[in-house]
Amino acid sequence: MESLFFFLASLTLLCALMVVISKNPVHSVLFLIITFFTISGHYVLLNAQFLAVVNIIVYAGAIMVLFLFVIMFLNVKKTGGDNAMKASTISKFAGAIAGGLLFIVLISALKDVTVAGYNPDTYDSQVGMVENLGYVLYTDYLLPFELTSVLFLVAMVGAVMIGKREVGESHF
Repeated sequence: MESLFFFLASLTLLCALMVVISKNPVHSVLFLIITFFTISGHYVLLNAQFLAVVNIIVYAGAIMVLFLFVIMFLNVKKTGGDNAMKASTISKFAGAIAGGLLFIVLISALKDVTVAGYNPDTYDSQVGMVENLGYVLYTDYLLPFELTSVLFLVAMVGAVMIGKREVGESHF
């Protein structure tokens, strides 16, 4: 079980790195799909089968199809030579600073973390099942859940308003 975790973790990190490094946007999306599948494998190892299935259906299915559709719709072509957009030195420097700051924040957040060991006396095999997840979601996290649903509603209305814009209108 431990070797499966390390295999999934290394595959997840490798594919996530390839999402960023890959120059072809379609390849990046395919690596992102593999990353989502390996994360679903981690959910299965944590006995959260419902989250694993939802992750595959929502992210690896719907969201990635949407990303591929947008990439194909934009018709991103590989340009070379003089037409290629070069990253300026300032943007590279800003990216390096932002990455370094993120690394510092992660290290400071994880410095006091202790890994809990496995205790068979207190282990609950039903912790990641749908019933317990729904109970926690609708009791402890009801306000964030409802705020998220309002945010999604506003995003849908905004998408419809942008899509229905008349020719010549510049703003609402």
